[in-house]
Amino acid sequence: MKFRKLGLCLALAGIASGIAHAEDAKAPATADAQQQTHTLEKIAKNGVIVVGHRESSVPFSYYDNQQKVVGYSQDYSDAIVAAIKKKLNKPDLQVKMLPVTSQNRIPLLQNGTYDFECGSTTNNIERQKQASFSNSIFVVGTRLLVKKGGAIKDFADLKGKTVVVTSGTTSEILLNKLNDEQKMGMRIVSAKDHGDSFRTLESGRAVAFMMDDALLAGERAKAKKPSEWEILGTPQSREAYGCMLRKGDSEFKKLMDDTIVQAQTSGEAAKWFDKWFKQPVPPKNMTMDFDLSDDMKALFKTPNDKAMN
Repeated sequence: MKFRKLGLCLALAGIASGIAHAEDAKAPATADAQQQTHTLEKIAKNGVIVVGHRESSVPFSYYDNQQKVVGYSQDYSDAIVAAIKKKLNKPDLQVKMLPVTSQNRIPLLQNGTYDFECGSTTNNIERQKQASFSNSIFVVGTRLLVKKGGAIKDFADLKGKTVVVTSGTTSEILLNKLNDEQKMGMRIVSAKDHGDSFRTLESGRAVAFMMDDALLAGERAKAKKPSEWEILGTPQSREAYGCMLRKGDSEFKKLMDDTIVQAQTSGEAAKWFDKWFKQPVPPKNMTMDFDLSDDMKALFKTPNDKAMN
């Protein structure tokens, strides 16, 4: 009987120990999740804001000749940084800029490497499973950039052709879906970034570059002879860009949304649009020649964070 009681006691002790170890194992993970979710607390504690940006998303977020990050989206980013400093009453907060790509922007956000990103990231239902988005900062349509006067007039003309798209983008998903569903036999080249995509097109290794129309305007402006290229094709989607933050951080999202609303309803965002899409911009004093769309006018009138797809 004593042996049976001793065995029972040891078994219960083992279970209790296992539960204790399990609870200990859970605690750090929960703490890490809380630390990552509460971005403003993280920034205040570390004394630094880490801002994600793109390297070549002209004219949204890219390097100028002095390797400074500039662009339409960067103007929003700068306004959000100013709002963070004011909210925390820390005007001397350090700001670190971290370049991200279409492929790594979500994983690096999720693991806490950076705090938020304003670039050319589409807010859609699928991505909302991985990250949260601020109010929209831009609305685009996905179209084609091609050589002017060529045989390509719309997506149907791409049958059997080589088409380039930037890896990790919604355009890559849409193009592959179109190719499969319509059995078009396209050879799809996925380039590292938008600059590489356009170089593939410009060098003749592809007959078309599919991407968001505003980004195509930026790449066209960088061309050796911009007048030789045109944006065309029936838009395959309408997409809203938003600034991206970690999921579950309602306080930080409110700060970002309030900052964006103020810029859009005050007329400041319209000035940013004119600066980056209607006037010469660095690094080569190029002009996008891109007009404010009806979608953008509606956004400035009624700011929102709605995904369009």
